Amino acid sequence: MLEKINFKSGLILITSIFFIVFTFYGFQILFADNVQVDKPDRVLIIPKGATFQQVVDSLEMNKITHDRLSFMFLSKLTGYKENVKPGRYLLKSNSNNYTLLKALIKGRQTPLKLTFNNIRLKEELVEKIGSKFAFGADSLAYMLNNPSITSQYGFDTSTVMSIFIPNTYEYYYTISATEFLDKMFKEYQKFWTEERKQKANAIGLTQSQVSILASIVEEETKQNDEKPVVAGVYLNRLRKGQRLEADPTVKFALKDFSIKRVYNVHTKTESPYNTYRNNGLPPGPICLPMISSLDAVLNVAKHEYYFFCADLSKPGYHTFTKNYDDHRKTAKDYRTTLDKRNIH
Repeated sequence: MLEKINFKSGLILITSIFFIVFTFYGFQILFADNVQVDKPDRVLIIPKGATFQQVVDSLEMNKITHDRLSFMFLSKLTGYKENVKPGRYLLKSNSNNYTLLKALIKGRQTPLKLTFNNIRLKEELVEKIGSKFAFGADSLAYMLNNPSITSQYGFDTSTVMSIFIPNTYEYYYTISATEFLDKMFKEYQKFWTEERKQKANAIGLTQSQVSILASIVEEETKQNDEKPVVAGVYLNRLRKGQRLEADPTVKFALKDFSIKRVYNVHTKTESPYNTYRNNGLPPGPICLPMISSLDAVLNVAKHEYYFFCADLSKPGYHTFTKNYDDHRKTAKDYRTTLDKRNIH
């Protein structure tokens, strides 16, 4: 009888020990720090079509998991091996397998904050945006250069850049190019309130024309208080039927933004964007104008200026004149100063 009791007690003890050991090990596998241990937060990108092995290889190559085997063991138990979901996932410093797998299994992506500004060329925009999302640059380039697609939004392949209002947006990595463009268009529509539409109509410009003129203003000055005045100069020229003769359009036509001084040889460039050779506005924006530039056009200053020249005594600002004779004098002084400073 005593032997039976001792046997049962021993069995219970052994079972308890095994239970405690396995419980502890299970707890360790689930909740012990195993992701970005003693490292800063980082982002894990899982491309479309990636296999479980590719995910593991990525974790290994980037030294994200401290114990690879525990992650693989749990992945098999939870079924993640057969359920890999693409996406952009934020991995917190000193997090565990449970937290990581919970996000991966449910596809809980971390939105990507997208900010675009200081962009001139469509190619720049395509590369900057396409490289951040699963749809890639080629898909976005195809859409922005396809007349049948851009027309669905009310644009052509030149004016379609107007859709992109510089700001900060949040989108998921797996968004499609079509979904992305749809969302951008909704943001464009939000910007164009009834009040803004009425202001555009009052100055005789379409929404696309406002964007184009604003892009020239953006390139001419970064001073928000001066932008409505610059916009007024170009609007005065448009109304008079005078060529805009905007230096930034020449740089855009040449695709050379390192030019510091525009010479006659530059202004002879054959391009629909060269406003020294063509009347009216260029066919599309020469950059993505900031909201401040768009609103500067909509709230254009009323004046009689037709010319302006950089004011070297007040860096970043300009001197405005009403007639060409006064402008010639101002421009001559400006060129003389540049020559003395050896700026070409």
